[in-house]
Amino acid sequence: MNQDPAAPVSAPPPRSEPEAATSEHGLRERKKERTRTLLREGAAALFAEHGFAGTTVADIAACANVSERTFFRYFDSKEALLLPDSVYLFAHVEAELARRPSHEDPLDAVCNALISAVAPFAASSLTALTHSVAIAGDERVVAAQLVQLFAEFENRLTLIVLNRLPADTPQADLRAGVIAGAALSAVRAVLRTQRRRRANGTLTDTPPSALLLEAFGMLKQIGSAAP
Repeated sequence: MNQDPAAPVSAPPPRSEPEAATSEHGLRERKKERTRTLLREGAAALFAEHGFAGTTVADIAACANVSERTFFRYFDSKEALLLPDSVYLFAHVEAELARRPSHEDPLDAVCNALISAVAPFAASSLTALTHSVAIAGDERVVAAQLVQLFAEFENRLTLIVLNRLPADTPQADLRAGVIAGAALSAVRAVLRTQRRRRANGTLTDTPPSALLLEAFGMLKQIGSAAP
């Protein structure tokens, strides 16, 4: 039966207090995450353009259109933004490694997982700090964090590789450590090479993924040439 157009339209039933509270909480969390993302993205861009020393907390806050007081609600200091995407990047590599075929050679699996992280790495603060000529004077500030970061991830990667190795692998723990360490050493070599080439004006348009593939190829050649 058609409703009388003149009849009053009934309002939707009011949300219960738990539903309203949940909705408001979800909205607040989304706003917080958006602000955090803006601060991280702004810091990455500013670090790349001006270097770490040349970027202030005020600059980062202004880039995200928030106050300095708001900045400190999300991060303890400017230093906390040096490597803000590391957790995500390493989780990405670990998840990708878990998806690799179980029969794949362990070194190939690690290399392919690391290559998959090139795109997200390129958008992170870490790549801005590692590639930018503007941060050369800040190397000591960054170095200790980079060393600690890679050491922790290397330990985690070693355990994942160890779990992929057949149960009867001789000295499996040592082999897993060598595979993880060698793969990450190749990554570090690519980053250092790009930075050095940028500094002396010889950096080409070769994408990082291609350089990484080359580095991993060299790593395998070295391994196959060993007695």
